[in-house]
Amino acid sequence: MEPKEYSLSFTSRSTSFMPSDQQSDTRIILDDEKKLPPVDGGAQAWLFLMASAMLEALVWGYAFAFGIFQDYYSTHEPFKGSGNIAVIGTCAMGISYLFAPLAIISMILIPKIARWVSTIGVVIMCLSLGLSSLSTNVTHLILSQGIGFGVGGCFAYTPTILFMSEWFDKRKGLAFGIVWAGSGLSGIIFPLAIQWLLDQYGIEATLQVSAVTLFILSVPFLYFHRPRLPTTEIAYHRLNFRFLYDKVFIIYQLGNTLEAVGFFLPTIYLPTYARSIGANDFMASLTITLVNLFTVFGSVIMGFLSDRYHITTCILISTVGTVLAVFFVWGFAINIPALYVFCVAYGLLAGGFSSTWAGVSHEVQKANPSADATVIFPFMETGRGIGNVASGPLSEALLKADNWRGHALGAYGSGYGTLVVCTGATAVMGGICVVARQLRWI
Repeated sequence: MEPKEYSLSFTSRSTSFMPSDQQSDTRIILDDEKKLPPVDGGAQAWLFLMASAMLEALVWGYAFAFGIFQDYYSTHEPFKGSGNIAVIGTCAMGISYLFAPLAIISMILIPKIARWVSTIGVVIMCLSLGLSSLSTNVTHLILSQGIGFGVGGCFAYTPTILFMSEWFDKRKGLAFGIVWAGSGLSGIIFPLAIQWLLDQYGIEATLQVSAVTLFILSVPFLYFHRPRLPTTEIAYHRLNFRFLYDKVFIIYQLGNTLEAVGFFLPTIYLPTYARSIGANDFMASLTITLVNLFTVFGSVIMGFLSDRYHITTCILISTVGTVLAVFFVWGFAINIPALYVFCVAYGLLAGGFSSTWAGVSHEVQKANPSADATVIFPFMETGRGIGNVASGPLSEALLKADNWRGHALGAYGSGYGTLVVCTGATAVMGGICVVARQLRWI
């Protein structure tokens, strides 16, 4: 495998080809840049990265723990027996993804608000969780814990995408991998903490404590979640959307969206499936903890690899590993130890898929030099959001249509067989860019 070639850093400038008057202006710019914090290192860059990872952890770590709530709502009044419970989690995650381009475009068009968007998002997110504790039916939960949390979460984390190119250049893939690992790290704690709160105090207190805790944990980091380059000018040139019609972007986005349709199904249904094969509350919640724990390693490793090798190589590793884990480990997991093996493999291999987006943005820019990576990136989030939102109603339909119960081996005959197949099939389709490259379509 050949190491990737990198274009010049956006902070690098040459003035030798310019007229003398332009060289003078450029030297002033370079002098100003010397006063700014360094790129790819330095205390302020790492503090920004730490703040980004923390906000990522609070938003997505909590959203990814929805499987615990799914299990609780399905077995406790007043939500027991209600339909569309899975829609709550898919709204929370899906809207956080879907609104990303709108949030980025708004910050580019109104640069004065960019610094405060994450603060506004945290407030909306925590208020929505607090209001969800007053819910008496699933519709209320969809509006608060689903849509409200999703909108707030989107605003809380999307400034990371806008500011990351200012703080990191050659280490951008690794930086994003560390940020995505934040959600996996918090996902180790959130499922166990939420399960304990639900068992001890019930749903209302759990949601109220969650709202207060997320707010307290996020506030100290908001100060460092800021741009490197202070600006009040609207960067219209960044809003170039021609790449959306280019086949390179379309192929990568197609694989990204199809993979997302099945990606979230295990994290939603693993606790319920674990309970069906004899797990208690703690053992059931541990499935989500294991997935999230190994997502930390998967995200960082994939981010590291994407800085060094062609992105289709990285996607191929994730795709092949995920497909084997789903079809042959989860598919035949009829006891808790086997299911835990799947959780480890799935977190390690599938959990790092989103860390490929920095590399995908690089490939799209190679085909579309005028495209801005900051604008490409949130559209990858949108593709994942479309898949996530689709997975909610799709999973409900698949469970109702499952006729394999008692007629197949392992998980295939447990009533969750269609979910296993859907997860594996969409993982296969997530690797479409690998085939496209071999056929020289990209």
